[in-house]
Amino acid sequence: MAEAKQKLKLGIPKGSLQDATIALFERAGWKIYASGRSYFPSIDDTEIECMLVRAQEMARYVEHGALDAGLTGNDWVLENQTDVEYVTSLTYSKVSRQKVRWVLCVPEDSPFQKPEDLAGKTIATELVEFTKRYFAEKNIPVKVEFSWGATEVKPPTLADAIVEVTETGSSLRANRLRIIETLMESETQLIANKTSFADTWKREKIENIALMLNAAIAAQGKVGLLLNVPKTQFDAVVAVLPALNSPTVSQLSDAGWLALNTILDERDVRDVIPKLKAAGATGIVEYPLSKVVL
Repeated sequence: MAEAKQKLKLGIPKGSLQDATIALFERAGWKIYASGRSYFPSIDDTEIECMLVRAQEMARYVEHGALDAGLTGNDWVLENQTDVEYVTSLTYSKVSRQKVRWVLCVPEDSPFQKPEDLAGKTIATELVEFTKRYFAEKNIPVKVEFSWGATEVKPPTLADAIVEVTETGSSLRANRLRIIETLMESETQLIANKTSFADTWKREKIENIALMLNAAIAAQGKVGLLLNVPKTQFDAVVAVLPALNSPTVSQLSDAGWLALNTILDERDVRDVIPKLKAAGATGIVEYPLSKVVL
């Protein structure tokens, strides 16, 4: 009888990060198919079983071993005070490639200017336990209430202040809120159950996933350039290349020519290519990148 194939139970964050996570996995080489109301999306890797789990709960399921690994923000790991293995940080989110911030906000016309001004006041947030610990460490007595959503509209009627997550700050500004303190920065983490991570096969599988996800993130916004250059113009051409690393140089069949291969930010291409041409480069080819392993 054939030995049962090992499986890695992987949690995919359901909700605001879901689409961005599935898109990242596709760039990394895995196709995840989430359809309908199923919490068990399929994946084109027979060694992985996926489950959709809210990011807020992910760390608890990973800690308890219901999942071997999962993706969630370090904010929710800290909120739940879970004991998990941090495998790698993955700086991506639903809007940008920046970290998000949990901020303490009050209405624009509020007299409150600093956390100490909120002594005896009510704060609404989804990040209840972390917020309680934050104010307790500062010895500021406040009442922290769980917010089920639409937190930005609660002050000043339903709360004196809020602790809310933001990427760009646009939603806070739209609701006429003013930030008076940043409680923490957060980014997505690939976390693992500590027992699972001690297993040789599972650890290798998790680390390979981490490698490929990071490679996909590193490739975002970057392109490759191939170009030919006369040896006499080599220094002039290299001087205008804002390369990720030194360019790869190859000898062409014509002894007087070299081929260069390099990586640069896509936003720089429109300025760099004319400069390369002016410096003597020819046969310039731009090509897309799906992964960059650093």
